[in-house]
Amino acid sequence: MTTPTAAHPVTEWPLVRQWLEARYTRRFFSSASLMENLYRGVYPTFAAAQSSVPSARQSSYDNKASADLYRERTRRVYINDYPMMLWLSKFFESGARSVFDLGGHVGIAYYSYQRYLHYPDAMRWQVMDVPSVNDAGKAWAEDNDPSGRLSFTDQAHDASGVDILFAAGSLQYLDYTLGDLLRSLKQLPRFLLLNSVPIHTRDSYFTVQNMGTACCPYRVTAEREFLHDLKALGYGMKDRWENPHRSCMIPFHPDHSLDRYFGFSFALEN
Repeated sequence: MTTPTAAHPVTEWPLVRQWLEARYTRRFFSSASLMENLYRGVYPTFAAAQSSVPSARQSSYDNKASADLYRERTRRVYINDYPMMLWLSKFFESGARSVFDLGGHVGIAYYSYQRYLHYPDAMRWQVMDVPSVNDAGKAWAEDNDPSGRLSFTDQAHDASGVDILFAAGSLQYLDYTLGDLLRSLKQLPRFLLLNSVPIHTRDSYFTVQNMGTACCPYRVTAEREFLHDLKALGYGMKDRWENPHRSCMIPFHPDHSLDRYFGFSFALEN
């Protein structure tokens, strides 16, 4: 047996790595913490990532525990929200009046942003999420949305013809791409406002995220693929920003880990 060196660390020995991966797998699937935000594995498809989750663990966001999350976020914004609020206000100034919030939970952005932005009187904001989250959102809106501008749907085709398709940290949970969704619509949205998007410089793949309430397949998209898909649909980029406060660290897969996420603003050009 050779002596370990920097070029050949102990953790790369096959039996040691196998033991470490098994230990991490036990920790990953046993954790129910809402704070750890763990990731595990690299997979070629959504189905492959989902099949890696034991049947005893919840692998869908469509559950009451997930629906009960994030109420505190309806009352505050974070530093990464400011580019979104800037472009949302610009789109409202240009005449936009309808927002389709893809994966918007109970209306987190709708509630938190209205403390800082003037919503046009005719503005309507529709959240698309899973049924259990929609039910929670409707119940929350009864007491917290006196203007009645917020509504909920679980149908992606309701995004057809809206002024703004808004997605903040939700694209990674879909079993289809944003391009797939847009191509399925009869009429494209005028604007795309996207935040907390996990982008890799080279590869597209899936990992699994343990968010505490569920272990869900999690999409990471290659930069070139992501941008080319939207350009082919006629969208021109208005702005792009980085969020170094978000990361996706996948143990044993450093080449597929991310040290930052991205946000984008697009407008339909033809």
